[in-house]
Amino acid sequence: MVTIRLARHGSKKNPFYHITVAERSAGRDGRFVERLGFYNPVAKGKEEELRVNLERVQYWISVGAQPTDKVKRLVTRARKQAAGSAAAAA
Repeated sequence: MVTIRLARHGSKKNPFYHITVAERSAGRDGRFVERLGFYNPVAKGKEEELRVNLERVQYWISVGAQPTDKVKRLVTRARKQAAGSAAAAA
């Protein structure tokens, strides 16, 4: 089974997560199929906190990938940001 989950990177007390598609049996930070974006919970100033390729997320969900609860919340937030920026551009 394929899952969409976070892979932790960064250093001690400075987490940085890649949003990845991986086999459920692979390790948390191990082999992955595709990287879909990132989440930086300690972003400061003008640093980007969240970037997600929503088209690829939708594709993977359509072929049966199961996102984790945290990834579901992050994708929902990314969709709201995308809708807000599209409305501001119009």
